[in-house]
Amino acid sequence: MLYYLFKYLDHLNFPGARIFQYISFRSSMAIIVSLLIALFIGKRIIQYLQLKQVGETIRELGLEGQMAKKGTPTMGGIIILISILVPTLLFCDLLNVYVILMIITTVWLGLVGFIDDYIKVFKKDKKGLEGKFKILGQVSLGMIVGLTFYFSPQVIVREKITVPSFQHYQTVDSVQNLKQNTEKPTTITRDFKRTSTTIPFFKNHEFHYRRLIGFLSKEAQKRWEWVVMVLVVILIVTAVSNGANITDGLDGLASGSSAIIGVTLGILAYVSGNLIYANYLNIMYLPNTGELVVFISAFIGATVGFLWYNTYPAQVFMGDTGSLSLGGIIAVFAILIRKELLIPVLCCIFLMESLSVIIQVGYFKYTKRKFGAGRRVFLMAPLHHHYQMKGYPEAKIVTRFWIIGIILAILTIVTLKTR
Repeated sequence: MLYYLFKYLDHLNFPGARIFQYISFRSSMAIIVSLLIALFIGKRIIQYLQLKQVGETIRELGLEGQMAKKGTPTMGGIIILISILVPTLLFCDLLNVYVILMIITTVWLGLVGFIDDYIKVFKKDKKGLEGKFKILGQVSLGMIVGLTFYFSPQVIVREKITVPSFQHYQTVDSVQNLKQNTEKPTTITRDFKRTSTTIPFFKNHEFHYRRLIGFLSKEAQKRWEWVVMVLVVILIVTAVSNGANITDGLDGLASGSSAIIGVTLGILAYVSGNLIYANYLNIMYLPNTGELVVFISAFIGATVGFLWYNTYPAQVFMGDTGSLSLGGIIAVFAILIRKELLIPVLCCIFLMESLSVIIQVGYFKYTKRKFGAGRRVFLMAPLHHHYQMKGYPEAKIVTRFWIIGIILAILTIVTLKTR
């Protein structure tokens, strides 16, 4: 909203109004405002949740200090959502398709998580929203993002191509002139609609999703590549969203890890949306994605601000309201800047947490069927509980996971040059 106000003032030659045209300034403002919103409204929301007795129900798992968390306010993800949305509405270009998709993602999964938390807290149903409805919400969002990504005219890749210079002339005076022109090729830029993404560690290589149906004819590939794109988006959104949800088991683990991931995604978005840096790094230049830097700045400020209250010992838990939306935002953001193949590296903590649950459950069922008694790979799943059972203090586990997250973030950024 302020973006359009200052854009109008700039047309009137109002002194200083042009500063709002700079992404760096609006990103700085977004991170500051989101951080301040989280800090100031966080305390009031926590007090309100305590007044309404919106406390976390804790299952007795035999973990040290676990029962001390009983009654801690949950649904704190509301703090994160407000802190993201307000700066986004103030400082972003709201007509930008990328920003629209990120707002939809934030609200959509925030609502799904809110319903789940509401059922747990107010309906006293520990199971919360049925799993099939959660999946339905994630699949629906994936379809919206995938279809918009494929069909929107704003979602393009701009590339430089070399053509003979005579193609730029409407008339050619002589054959000699034609020969001279053909000897001097010209570089021009052209926009393309592609279902392609960046392949990490490889130079001048992109992965086109139509290759997944390479067994079909070329006409059939063109006809059905949108289906492949939508299915890929659904898979990524569902996996990362659930991964963040599983990771949210220790004070500050999910919020701190998300902040680290957010900083990395902001860097990737900035270089992808900047023509000079994209050419220098030899990566896809994605026009209009620069606005995503403003959004992710609000995301970073919101997660860091929430961390103020969520660090050990936590004064509030984010609940599914926060964890589902955080994972969804990270997934959709990575897809929009075409860096989703970096998710296994950047979001490796989410991945390992999810795999630990899958391995634990799968192995338990297998051994129970084969030996009559289930056996476990980990002392407890998800992975962070395994280290709790081994006697590690909660704060130490979270801090070490953050350190690993920072290392993974650096490795992700390094892939821009190791190609």
